[in-house]
Amino acid sequence: MDVNGMDVIATAGHVDHGKSTLVRALTGMEPDRWEEERRRGLTIDLGFAWTTLPSGRVVAVVDVPGHERFVGNMLAGVGPVPAALVVVAADDGWSTQTAEHVAVLDALGVRHALLAVTKADLADPAPVLADATERLAATTMGAVPGVAVSAPAGRGVPELAAALETLLAGLPAPDPAAPVRLWIDRAFPIRGAGTVVTGTLPAGSVAADDRLLLGGREVGVRGVQSLGRPVDRADATARVALNLRGVAVEDLARGDALLTPGAFRSTAEVDVVLAREPEDRLPAEAVLHVGSAAVPVRVRPLEGTAVRLRLAGPLPLRVGDRVLLRDPGARRVLGADVRDVAPPELRRRGAARQRAAELDGQDTGPAGAAADLARRRVVRADDFTAMGWPVPGDAVRAGPWLLAPGLVEALARRVPGLVAAHRQAHPLEPGPPVALVRRELGLPADDLVGLVVRTPLAMREGRVVVAAAGLPPAVQRAVDAVRARLAGNPFAAPDAEELRAARLGPRELAAAVRDGQLVRVADGVYLAPGVEEQARARLAAVPAPFTLSQARSAWGTSRRVAVPLMEWLDARGVTEKLPDATRRLR
Repeated sequence: MDVNGMDVIATAGHVDHGKSTLVRALTGMEPDRWEEERRRGLTIDLGFAWTTLPSGRVVAVVDVPGHERFVGNMLAGVGPVPAALVVVAADDGWSTQTAEHVAVLDALGVRHALLAVTKADLADPAPVLADATERLAATTMGAVPGVAVSAPAGRGVPELAAALETLLAGLPAPDPAAPVRLWIDRAFPIRGAGTVVTGTLPAGSVAADDRLLLGGREVGVRGVQSLGRPVDRADATARVALNLRGVAVEDLARGDALLTPGAFRSTAEVDVVLAREPEDRLPAEAVLHVGSAAVPVRVRPLEGTAVRLRLAGPLPLRVGDRVLLRDPGARRVLGADVRDVAPPELRRRGAARQRAAELDGQDTGPAGAAADLARRRVVRADDFTAMGWPVPGDAVRAGPWLLAPGLVEALARRVPGLVAAHRQAHPLEPGPPVALVRRELGLPADDLVGLVVRTPLAMREGRVVVAAAGLPPAVQRAVDAVRARLAGNPFAAPDAEELRAARLGPRELAAAVRDGQLVRVADGVYLAPGVEEQARARLAAVPAPFTLSQARSAWGTSRRVAVPLMEWLDARGVTEKLPDATRRLR
C-alpha cells in the first residue's frame, strides 16, 4: 500500500495556551509522548497526532513545546513543515512567547497559517482574534483566518476543521520526484526491528529497500510506516517512520538527515542573504536552524544583508534553502536564504563588498544559475545540481563537466599564443604539454583541452602542436644534409661523431623524428622515412632464410647499422627470426 495526499501542520504559541488540548480535541489522540509531559501538563518535546477531516483529507499535526526553554525543540518541529496553527488563549492574549514563536515562523518564511483562539469559554475571544490577526498580518503569513475554540467542550472544533480544510487546500503541491532530504526528529530502537527514525518528508518519496545516505555512509530502508501503519511507499508531504538497516540508534541524533545519494552537497561554509536588514548588529556567533538541525555558526557580515556563515559541522544544504539564525543571548531570530554552498575565498581587498553585490543581485532560479556557472567557469554537472542549481540551457556539456557559455571560444583564442610562446622558449619541442596548457587556462582536467584546440593546432602525443610547424632553420639545414646523404645510400646512417659535427644532439634529433623527417631505428641510428620499404625490397632479392651477414651485404651498410635495423624490422613484423638465428620475410 502507498500513502499520499497527507498534509502536515505544526502548532505554535505560548505555553499554557492549550495547544496540546486543542490537538487532542481535533484528532482524538494524545500528542504528548512522555509520562512527565502528561503529568505536568507541559509539552517538553515534539508531539505527533493525526486525523481524517470530514472531506477525507488526512492531516498530521506536529505539536511543539510552548515554553521558552524548549524553543530549540520547537524549531526542530516547525522547520520542515509547510503550514502553522498559531494558538493564542482568549484569557491571556498575545504574549512574549507567542511573539517569539511567530517571529520564528516569519523568519522561516511560512506563508500558510491558521489562527486558533482557545479558552473561548473563559473570556471574550473577539479582542484577541482582532489583535492577533493584526499582528500576523505584518508577517510573511499575511491575512490569517481565525477561529475561536473551547477545546474541552468541543465548541468551535468543527469550524476549526473546516478552516483547516480551506488552508490545506491552498498549500503548494510537493514534488514527489524531488530528491529525499528527511530531517530526523526522533531515533529509537524497537525490539526485533532495529533502528527507527521519524521525520516530516517535505518532498520526494521513500519506499522499502531504498538506499539513502546518512552522513558519509549508505543505509538501507527496511520498512516504511506512516501514521502508525506499514506502507510500501510514502510520497510527500508525509509524516514517516523508517526502519533502517546498517546503522545503530546510538549513531543517530536529531538533526541528522537521510538523503538521496548524490543529490546534496554537505558544506560547512555558506553565503546567505538575510530576509530583511537586521535592526541591531549581527552577533559574531549564532545557532543555525534548518529542518530539525541546529548547528553553531560563526557570522561574518559581508555588506548589507549578505552574510557568510562558517558552520561548526557540515550540513546538506542547497541554494534556495531558507535557514534561521538564532541569537540565544538576545532572543532574536533572523531568516536567511542560502545563495551559495561552495562560496569563493575572499582574499583580495574589497572582495567581501564585491561578493555582497553578487549575492544581492542573484536569485536562485535560472538567471542565478547562469551567473553562478559564469563565475565558476567549469564545474562537474553532478556537483552543480547537488548545490541546488538548475542547469542553464546554454551551458556547454563535455562528459561530466559543465562549461559556461562562451568560455570555450574565449579559451580557444588564448591557445595559439600559449603554443607560440612555448615554442619560442623551447624551439626543439613541437608544442607545450597538454597538462601545461590545462594549467595555464585554469581547466580542471586534461580531457577538456581538446575542446579549445583549433586548426592549425592539434593534440599529438600529449602535446598541443602546430600541425606543420617545421624545425628551427639551423636544425632544418643539418637534417636536410643528412637526408641528402641518405638519398644516395639509404642505410648509411651517420655515426655519433658526424651527428655532433652537424650539431644534431638528442633534442634536435628527437624534434626531427617528431616532425617526421627522420626515423629512429635505435639510439644513435637515424635513417630517412621509407627505410622500412627499402629494407624489405633489398631483402626480397636474397634467398630465404638469410643470415644477418647476407642482409648487411644486401643493404650495403656496417654491422653498427645492420644489427639494430634487423631487430627493428623484427619488432615491426617485417622479418621473422628463426630458431637457428636466420631470418625470413613475413
